[in-house]
Amino acid sequence: MDDDKALLQGIIAGQESALERFYRKYSGMVYNFALRTVKNPVDASEVMNEVMTEVWHKATGYTGKSSVKTWLFSITHHKAVDMVRRNVRHDHEDETHIDENSPDRMGCSLEIGEIARENRGHVKFCLEELGQGHRQVVYLTFFEGCSYPEIAQTLSIPEGTVKTRMLHAKKLLLACLSRFLSKLD
Repeated sequence: MDDDKALLQGIIAGQESALERFYRKYSGMVYNFALRTVKNPVDASEVMNEVMTEVWHKATGYTGKSSVKTWLFSITHHKAVDMVRRNVRHDHEDETHIDENSPDRMGCSLEIGEIARENRGHVKFCLEELGQGHRQVVYLTFFEGCSYPEIAQTLSIPEGTVKTRMLHAKKLLLACLSRFLSKLD
């Protein structure tokens, strides 16, 4: 984390190399988090660019009260919600692509690969069926490894609300996935 604070100090000092290193480290994470909210790659890219621009111009806004990652997720959350409110685009579809030729997929038999694709599709479908608040806490917990206090700070909500949203999200995911499993019987 000290490296992150040093990067921010470099950004405050106007060092483009510090911003470049910061961008390489966090742009993918910011993009993925934004994508969960705005639901299309074009808008997620725009949010990511807005966030990085804000970091460049307002790095002094980091007070050190939270981790740099939590601060960054908070900015991303607000920018993504603003994007949704602006309703800039409605016609983009989620273009998430699974590379069938990636090294971790090469060893799978055709049948196992098909089952894995189908299961991933079910999980993705169920995650997308969640409301924005539920989807965000699931993403931040399971994909970014954030703690409940970090999530509460990121989303500007009480920690109890994070716990409640997670409880409901797990129940909704279980119910959704159970519907798919019942079809297999």
